Amino acid sequence: MDHTTILTHGGVFICLYRGRKDLGDITSHNIKQLKKLNSVVFPVSYNDKFYKDVLEVGELAKLAYYNDIVVGAVCCRIDTTDQGARRLYIMTLGCLAPYRRLGISTMMLKHVLDFCEKDGRIDNIYLHVQINNDSAIDFYKKFEFEIIETKEHYYKRIEPADAHVLQKTLRTNQASIVQASS
Repeated sequence: MDHTTILTHGGVFICLYRGRKDLGDITSHNIKQLKKLNSVVFPVSYNDKFYKDVLEVGELAKLAYYNDIVVGAVCCRIDTTDQGARRLYIMTLGCLAPYRRLGISTMMLKHVLDFCEKDGRIDNIYLHVQINNDSAIDFYKKFEFEIIETKEHYYKRIEPADAHVLQKTLRTNQASIVQASS
């Protein structure tokens, strides 16, 4: 375990412990941990197809560990628009409440941003956030995401049912420029 020692005014040493944070693959052996985590973190439930798809996306789905305990996860997919733009959709990114504000969500989002940078062909990243989830909205805004739309009645069986669409533009899609100038 990493630690930092600090000298206080009274000459007493205090040892502060920082947890070890890591990302790991989602496999058929740990998919049940993802299901349990999602059931605790998110107000919506995900169907079996979601979990089957997650097993196929490789680097786009990761479990987050704090001192070897699963405390968060990120699951994404790549969509292609009719205009040819490649968009990464963050389906879920969440962390258990007691482990928030420890940099775990930042670690997961940076993994996604690094993936997009290495790929080099992703035009933007987008996601849906419930309109009353101010902490999530503020988190994504720190990474230059913008609210581009609000979808009414996006969620079923939860209130409020509306969702903001947040997006971070990575590059201008060449296919849409060509179509616009023709």
